Amino acid sequence: MAATGSRPCTGSMTTALVPPSARTVVEVGVGAVAPADVLAVARDGARIELTADALEAVDRARAAVDELAASATPVYGISTGFGALATRHIPTEKRARLQRSLVRSHAAGSGPEVEREVVRALMLLRLSTLATGRTGVRRATVQLLADVLDAGITPVVHEFGSLGCSGDLAPLSHCALALIGEGEVRDADGVLRPAAEALAAAGLEPVELAAKEGLALINGTDGMLGMLVMALADLEVLLRTADVAAAMSVEGQLGTDRVFAEELQALRPHPGQAASAANLRALLRDSGVVASHRGPDCTRVQDAYSLRCSPQVHGAARDTLDHCARVAGWELASAVDNPVVVSAGDDGPARVESNGNFHGAPVAYVLDFAAIVAADLASISERRTDRFLDKARNHGLPPFLADDPGVDSGLMIAQYTQAGIVSELKRLAHPASVDSIPSSAMQEDHVSMGWAAARKLRRSVDGLTRVLAVEVMAAARALDLRRPLEPSPATGAVVDLLRSHGVQGPGPDRHLAPEIEACVDLVRSGAVVAAAEAVIGELK
Repeated sequence: MAATGSRPCTGSMTTALVPPSARTVVEVGVGAVAPADVLAVARDGARIELTADALEAVDRARAAVDELAASATPVYGISTGFGALATRHIPTEKRARLQRSLVRSHAAGSGPEVEREVVRALMLLRLSTLATGRTGVRRATVQLLADVLDAGITPVVHEFGSLGCSGDLAPLSHCALALIGEGEVRDADGVLRPAAEALAAAGLEPVELAAKEGLALINGTDGMLGMLVMALADLEVLLRTADVAAAMSVEGQLGTDRVFAEELQALRPHPGQAASAANLRALLRDSGVVASHRGPDCTRVQDAYSLRCSPQVHGAARDTLDHCARVAGWELASAVDNPVVVSAGDDGPARVESNGNFHGAPVAYVLDFAAIVAADLASISERRTDRFLDKARNHGLPPFLADDPGVDSGLMIAQYTQAGIVSELKRLAHPASVDSIPSSAMQEDHVSMGWAAARKLRRSVDGLTRVLAVEVMAAARALDLRRPLEPSPATGAVVDLLRSHGVQGPGPDRHLAPEIEACVDLVRSGAVVAAAEAVIGELK
């Protein structure tokens, strides 16, 4: 066996399928796929190409498995049962049935379908592990998984079923079930169809699983890892959006930019804090609003924490997510299966060894960390928004930013929406990874709950997106109310963006929900950040 060391880690972090002509190609080899590759396949429908070295590694590992399968000595995962049934030796004539039974019995999920991008991500990551030559599957099985992804066929995977140990068994089993022509899938058009029918329509034949293959298809952390990679990409955009929103709030509430000075931030040299403060300085540069109250006549001593401490909070979030991204990179460079095919050296005899690398704890922990980050970023954003609405704290703006306070309620209930989401995010920040529960007759007596941590993180990212959108909307209205004082060029560009997408300025009460959703779309797509960056250059 070649490639005995760890897999090289590549790349760094940042839905419907696109037409085939617009797709890029992602190569899957013995090394790690990059986060950008995961996004390209999961969200953009990129086509997959298995490399020659991967196919050679797969063939070598399979030869080793076939040799062990022919031996009279029982080998876990090849000629035995699984979990608490691992002590039973399975005769040769029953091993194909063993693999089918494993997949069928483990495809036991329940609840709503998970998102297409999640299923595609976990399929790609399972394919990446298969391509390492550490799992012992056959070339035809690996190729079928790649072909199913290319065809846009998405197995139906359910919300509940994974304990995150041994990896994401139930979600991956639903995907493996489709490869043997069973269960339900969504075709490239999103139509629900029997798997056998969808495979036939795409010109693909189901696979008859051989020894070890069923286990190799379902034993990994791919679901939770895929969701982590996508969440980190989304949070990268939201971190910069949070700086834009904070700058708009500092400006709209007549705050000072002096606290963001580089010399002050350097006294506490956290890298994330320095980056956030640099963004705030750039965003507030040349602000007529800030300049209007800068000088000896200003009676303000210092701003509230939610304004003054934005770089400290946003910076801590950045540093925490940097750690999460490092863990994701290590996991992307991993070959997660049990047992795995290893060798004593490049030319040494191949063997199969049991291990515990399938345990999801490393990924589960950082999924929980990221949910804490999302909750706290939303919390400070909501506090900045609330200050705009209170006439005792908004420095001369009308109550609730209303046109005719009393007759009009302005943005009063938009802040209620924020508050409800923030409270939900606090509940979602409770860690799933501390909530182990024993299974498999106490053989699997400590589990990670990483899948659950990933599912709640997706909700947290959506909630943070909505909270920031309301802050941007409120701050834009406040900046309009400060006129004829001019906002900075960067924040002014964001106000213009909102106005050009149906988010109106001050005026009598109107139906707010569509405007909130328009802001949500602009935040989620990165358009808010792009509007500011078009003026001042790329934010950190």
